[in-house]
Amino acid sequence: MAKILLVDDDVDFADKLTRWLKGENYTVDTVHSGADALQIVNSFKFDVIVLDWQMPEMTGLQVCEQLRASGHHTPILFLTGLGDIDHKESGLNAGGDDYLVKPFDPRELTARIKSLLRRPTSVRSSILQVGTVCFDPSTLTLTTDSQKLKVTQRECALLEYLMRHTDQHFSARALRDSVWPSSGEATDEAVRTCMKTLRQKLKGIGLEDFIKTMAGAGYFIESKQ
Repeated sequence: MAKILLVDDDVDFADKLTRWLKGENYTVDTVHSGADALQIVNSFKFDVIVLDWQMPEMTGLQVCEQLRASGHHTPILFLTGLGDIDHKESGLNAGGDDYLVKPFDPRELTARIKSLLRRPTSVRSSILQVGTVCFDPSTLTLTTDSQKLKVTQRECALLEYLMRHTDQHFSARALRDSVWPSSGEATDEAVRTCMKTLRQKLKGIGLEDFIKTMAGAGYFIESKQ
């Protein structure tokens, strides 16, 4: 489950997009100013930033330039009412990855986000597999041998992240920053509670050791099962 940062000063518009993206099974954080965007990006990890161009005090273009100058490589999708080629060129030259002109069908936004998520050299597969375990995040379904397990969206986020980063160790805080919204339930204890429930479900289909823990290092999934 990818984690999206939506930055738009139009609160009503941002709320509608947030509801849409959550309905598409994305984890979404929303802020309404360039300054807040810079602050949250320095504290949490995101897979895509959806960034409004025309904001007061600090424009989306300025936010993009500052992020790129400080070494952030998260894909950026600009939203703007300006559709001429000069603005598009300046946005891409500043480090933007894509450009969507308002008004737009939210389905196009979803398609653009999916395209950006596929861009890394290690192309993301929709079906994840580790050993005999297969997981489809789009249906929240894990399969092993002849058994199937349905997980919740939050359990999906944990499972997908660990399966995409096999042999890497993550503390509860690292998982919180990577897959949890940055507000509300975003606590280390929430991660531990969700992990405990997920492990109990995995144990029920014979996968009690699928997610391991190393003292002082954190949770991990071995690539060789």
